Amino acid sequence: MDIITQRFDDHLDTHTKMRNYIGEIRVVADICKNALDKGHKILFCGNGGSAADAQHLAAELVGRFVKERESLPAIALTTDTSILTAVANDYSYDDVFSRQVAGLGQAGDVLIGISTSGNSKNVVKAAELAKQKGLKTVAFTGEGGGKLGTICDAVIAVPSKTTARIQEMHIMVGHIICEIVEEDYD
Repeated sequence: MDIITQRFDDHLDTHTKMRNYIGEIRVVADICKNALDKGHKILFCGNGGSAADAQHLAAELVGRFVKERESLPAIALTTDTSILTAVANDYSYDDVFSRQVAGLGQAGDVLIGISTSGNSKNVVKAAELAKQKGLKTVAFTGEGGGKLGTICDAVIAVPSKTTARIQEMHIMVGHIICEIVEEDYD
């Protein structure tokens, strides 16, 4: 079997297994809808490809996903290079997201931490602080959930150990959540 066929098969296998997580996806969508309905915002964080996913999903909420509607408050904590580099330089890279949660997060907001391993120190630290401040916390991880999966209110742990498959499912699940969330907005 060639690599192209194998990767499609791997993707389809992981995709099929994700059907077992419909309940968890609904829980996350409800957490997001409830927060937005009460005037709160959704914060996203992650590193590398997960940072790109954070930006992508925040953009779908602030802009639009499927239908024309009002803009929804969402912020990717991965985008401000001045904040990221100042905090990394003056404190630690482990603090780049938690410092933003400290300054921007309010009780009732939602933090969605995205980490394929579930063990990214800066994402875990942000989730820990978010919980202390009264934010709802959501983890998008890979198989097992890592430390992030043990501390968050809701977890989507993709049943794979392969980074690419995990990231593919994270964006698919994120898109589903965006579609559910925007159902109620004009």
